[in-house]
Formats: sequence, structure tokens, C-alpha cells
Amino acid sequence: MGIKRIGVLTSGGDAPGMNAAIRSVVRTANFHGIEVMGIFKGFEGLINGKMKILNHRSVSNIINKGGTILKTARSIKFTTVEGRKRAYGVVKKRKIGGLVLIGGNGTYRGGLAFHKEWGIPCIGVPGSIDNDINHTDFTIGADTAVNTALEAIDKIKDTATSMERIFVIEVMGRNSGYIAVNVALGSGAENVLIPEKRTEIKQICRDILKGNRKGKVSWIVVVAEGKAKAYEVAAGIGLTTGLETRVVSIGHIQRGGSPTAADRILATRLGEKAVDLLKSGQGGKAIGIIRNKISVVDLSKAIEEKREDVNALCRLIDILA
Repeated sequence: MGIKRIGVLTSGGDAPGMNAAIRSVVRTANFHGIEVMGIFKGFEGLINGKMKILNHRSVSNIINKGGTILKTARSIKFTTVEGRKRAYGVVKKRKIGGLVLIGGNGTYRGGLAFHKEWGIPCIGVPGSIDNDINHTDFTIGADTAVNTALEAIDKIKDTATSMERIFVIEVMGRNSGYIAVNVALGSGAENVLIPEKRTEIKQICRDILKGNRKGKVSWIVVVAEGKAKAYEVAAGIGLTTGLETRVVSIGHIQRGGSPTAADRILATRLGEKAVDLLKSGQGGKAIGIIRNKISVVDLSKAIEEKREDVNALCRLIDILA
């Protein structure tokens, strides 16, 4: 007997395109005669039974919306055996035959533990603005986050040039420099500081002074939040160079807003594949995209640390500066 009902949830930090993925899951499942239970506030909602049936109309006009209609949260309870046991009781009571989990590494780890302990088929869909999930070239939300930050920096550059100032701009990326590197490269920034690479502030200051002597009157330094505190970087640059330095933190606007076409399309393709896997009886899997083709790996592989070689991009930023 085939699967009759699946659940879908979003967990961890929200990412633009999550709604597009939810829409794809619901409409693909309904097309195959499978009922979809929308679970609110991630694993916490699963534990507490906060869910409702989603149909074709439930997901109308959400493909262009940022955030997630299912809300999201991080659940401490689900990290415990007892919490997952309670969630299993809810899954059995609601007759849910499998779960689509849209989120990042924490979401994947929760899904893997749940699948191993209770045998519930779980499929991970990568939703993360940091593009930090293994075995996929891109995650849902990363393209939008980069474009949002890029648009903001383009505006800041206008002021930096007009006022002849140095701007230190902080973008998101606690453990990943993906946003910072791509924004720096796309905006024409002179320097980037990221967790994956050691950077000497003294060298940046020497470069700034050298440029200033040649008549360069503005400078942009992009900092990933996990690398250093932007205010401390700015204070060090200002003190060493004697030049006027300002700080801008782009903050959570990178998480919000309408998803780009790339994120909508990616989310839609991955949502369909997640349903197909559950329909075929598979679980404990993560899906992604590699060279524009959908890939499927074990969740255990997807939670391995993603190691991006950023040296070539950082070198290009230095050359173009």
C-alpha cells in the first residue's frame, strides 16, 4: 500500500524560497493523491501536534513570498530522546507516513535521528541562506540573500564615494563566508573577511593607505559576522589609517524579501523530488542540486561539513581591488 499522508515542516533560520518549496510539496503530493499535513514551528510543532491539512488552495500565491507560512523555530526538546519519542507518537496518531524537512544542518540532524530511532521516512530539503549544506551546489535562499545584500552595498557605495569614506559592511555568515565573498566580488569591494580564511587587518590598512596616496578616496570592506565584529574592524582601520570609517550591518533583511527566480525554481524542483522519494518508499535522504541536476544522498553524508575553496575568489577580489 502506498503512502497516504505526509508532513512538511520548516526548521531553523528562515530562507527566501521556503514557501515555494512548501507549495511544490503540497501540489505534487496532491497530484499523486497524497494528503499533506503542514506542521507549524518546525520540530516543536511536531512534538506538540500543531498542524493542519494543506491543499491546493492553501498554498496559492505564496511562491513569491519570503519567510515561511509554516513558521519556524529551533527545538531543544527534539534534540532529546524523549522529545523525539513524543513526536513519534504524534506522527503515528496523525497517520503521517513520511516527512519533508526544509532547513539546514540542524534540521537534517534531527531528521536523521528521528529516522534511525523510529523508522519514519524523512527527506531533507536544503534551506539556508549561507549555502552551507553538503552535497548540493546551492541551497534555497542563498541566491536571494546575496542579491539583497548586494543591492544594499550598491547604495552604500554611492555614499562612500560621495563622502570619501571607508565603509566596513557586516553581512550574515556565522560559519560560512559564502554571502560575504559573493557580495564582495559582485559589488567591487576591496576586501573581504570570512571565517574560512585568515586575514590581517594590518595588511588591509597598508592597502588602504597605499590606495589613498594614489588618490583613492573610498573603500569597502565586507565582513562575515562569524569572522569578526565589524565595529572592532572599523575601529582598528580608523585608528591605524586616520581616515574616516563607518560601519553598516545589513542584518536580517538578508533573510527576508521575495525570493529570486533562481531560488523559486530550485525550491520547486527540490519539493517535487522530495515527494517522489517518499512515494517510492525512501527515507533518510537529502536532496540537492549538482551541475543543475537533482542529487540524492544519505542524510548522514549531507550533514558532513561543507568545505568550499574560497581562495580563488578571494584572490580575484584582491586582484580587482
